[in-house]
Amino acid sequence: FEVFFYRSEYAHIRTLADYVIAHHYPELQETANPYQALLKEVIRRTAKLIARWQAVGFAHGVMNSDNMSILGLTIDYGPFGFLEAYQPGYICNHSDYEGRYAFDQQASIGLFNLSCLAQALLPLFDDKPEQGAEWAQAALGEYQPAFVKEYAALMRAKLGLRDALDEDQQLLQGLLDLMKAGGTDYTILFRQLAEFKTGTEGSDHPARDLILEREAFDQWAGQYAARLQKENSDDHERRERMNKANPKYILRNYMAEIAIRKAEAERDYSEIDSLFRLLQKPFDEQPEFEHYAGHPPDWADSIAVSCSS
Repeated sequence: FEVFFYRSEYAHIRTLADYVIAHHYPELQETANPYQALLKEVIRRTAKLIARWQAVGFAHGVMNSDNMSILGLTIDYGPFGFLEAYQPGYICNHSDYEGRYAFDQQASIGLFNLSCLAQALLPLFDDKPEQGAEWAQAALGEYQPAFVKEYAALMRAKLGLRDALDEDQQLLQGLLDLMKAGGTDYTILFRQLAEFKTGTEGSDHPARDLILEREAFDQWAGQYAARLQKENSDDHERRERMNKANPKYILRNYMAEIAIRKAEAERDYSEIDSLFRLLQKPFDEQPEFEHYAGHPPDWADSIAVSCSS
């Protein structure tokens, strides 16, 4: 869309938009302005997509606008990575020197990219450009609320909370701050948190051993237990829900590296097959792959990926 816009080939923008709507968003054909409806739907889908990235700790790595999908899908990621030690500013692409696409920048970059799409679609919105631009700005204003709503719901699910309360954001941030201070593994911590027992002391919870500041965790655990009791949370039922929201397995870079080395050096593709089977069920207990549920080996710290990886 941007290529045609900058070439002033507006007829092609319309052709492309008509194709996308007909083949992927046919329900929009009945709206008053299908092109405006298209932008709003892409905004909504992109907000939800990036919220889901953030919830599972996925970093895309190269969020140029031409790497964003008109369908709201994750595409065209060369360097990518899942958070291991929780660092909000995690950069998975070693050639991203300024951290433009760092983990904690993904939501804002998503909005920037949508503004690029909105600009490219302006010729289709209105005969009066200023009115079309005004409408596009209003549509883009729906992105942040949609992102926050989706992210908040996903993170409540990761914490095992059914109800939405104002205090939940503070509870979540308190845990993330503890994880950041000690470089706690994001995936392992949330998976372990499912084992939290509301009727015991903080020192008895397995997740405590993953936090550097143990006494601070005990204080947080007390707040968490009180929050769970507010909605009469049942530990067994909550554990089942949390294990459906928190993956046990992610594709860590060292896992991919092992598979690549075996394939290239030995023509042994068994590791690729194993990872393929493992990652089809990332939330399930898979005893044969238990070794992939733990912390990465020390040598994994030296792995760096770029657009040419």
